[in-house]
Amino acid sequence: MLLSKVVDENRTDVLRKYGIDRTHFSTPGEQQAYDFVQSYAEANGQAPSYAAVAGAVPAFDEAYMPDVSDSYEWLAGQVKDHAGKADIASLIDGDIAKNFDKKSAIDTIDRLQSELERIRMGTTVRQKVGTAVKADTEKFLEEYEARKEGRSFTVWQSRFPTVNAEVGGYMSGNMYCWFGRTGRGKSVIVLEEAIEAAMQGATVLFWSLEMAWFEVMVRAYVSISARHGVSTANIDGMDFEAGFDAKALRTGQLSEDFEAGFRTFLSCMSEYLPGELVFRSTDEAGFSERNLRKLEADIEELGADVAVVDPFYYLDYEKNTSKKTGGDAENTSMKLRKITGRLNIVTHAVTQADEDDKEMSEDGVRELKAPKRSEVKKTAQLPEDSTNLFAIDTNDGLGVVSVGKGRNGGEGVEAELFYHPNVGVVKEIDAQELAISQF
Repeated sequence: MLLSKVVDENRTDVLRKYGIDRTHFSTPGEQQAYDFVQSYAEANGQAPSYAAVAGAVPAFDEAYMPDVSDSYEWLAGQVKDHAGKADIASLIDGDIAKNFDKKSAIDTIDRLQSELERIRMGTTVRQKVGTAVKADTEKFLEEYEARKEGRSFTVWQSRFPTVNAEVGGYMSGNMYCWFGRTGRGKSVIVLEEAIEAAMQGATVLFWSLEMAWFEVMVRAYVSISARHGVSTANIDGMDFEAGFDAKALRTGQLSEDFEAGFRTFLSCMSEYLPGELVFRSTDEAGFSERNLRKLEADIEELGADVAVVDPFYYLDYEKNTSKKTGGDAENTSMKLRKITGRLNIVTHAVTQADEDDKEMSEDGVRELKAPKRSEVKKTAQLPEDSTNLFAIDTNDGLGVVSVGKGRNGGEGVEAELFYHPNVGVVKEIDAQELAISQF
């Protein structure tokens, strides 16, 4: 039906528009008719007549249908649907069945997922190219109204007011990259952002790929308890609302009173945390698959609004199809960005900065200084795929979060922090508080 209409209406462009090629036709006669139509069009600049195709391909004469009134979009969809079903049947009855006893279940599933995605892409009918400035004004207004009413996207506010002022919080559909040198508080600060989103009602999935589950849970409980002021800490002469002591909690050495208070705190967790925070940790039983397919499955199963990957370079990377150095990490970053957009979530990805041998002054004092964008280690593609890049440094009870890249402004702006995570005090300070702390 499709080829009949293409020939009758001289519309070989339709085959290009909907991505139809000879592999979408199942019989030799259909493929020969397609080949003749295409080769004729290339040589003559138009489709052949019915008589020309019928003369060259007898099978076309037998199957030809005049005056087809169905739309090209529907006809292309039917062709691709039939081809897709045939591909699925061939895959299962052929390669999968042949190697079923030779391959593990995981290998078979990976093969199925890869091939089914290829078939899905080949079966999709492209309907429209892009969004037009003149033709799509109504589409724009619909999206504008959806955003105005908060239906199209969600913004999760940062723990740090400067980030909110300069970046506008974290918008669903965007990926954000965090980096710093080893041992400088990357995981703590990004966990603060994860908890902040959960405090706003978000469901947060946190892949903690280098910390044990008990350790990261300790950090979470200490931070949440500090936000609710379960204790007071005097630090450098200043009183702060603080949480349970992380060291005592980690080692099971809370005092009797604090242990009773901690048990009460846990019993009220649903009141303290409106959303949900779920960790997958390096020592979790059965957590052996750490690739993007598993991450996407976890996000969908939880209905997560925010996902954290800490650190990114501990993911099982995608295949290096580009065959260039670092191509596996680059491919993984780009796919993570696509997942973020497709699922309309916020993703925070943590990576590392190169070490700086010259960071110490001559008198042995290290200045508080966020690393530069050029110092991102492991993968340069991750910042490229991110809406914002945040550089982190901490030292001697203080910290800094610097906007290293901002697509919507804010580049170079820094938030200065009090940094005492052992009692849950990780908060931005103003200039006056900073002066007092340094006095």
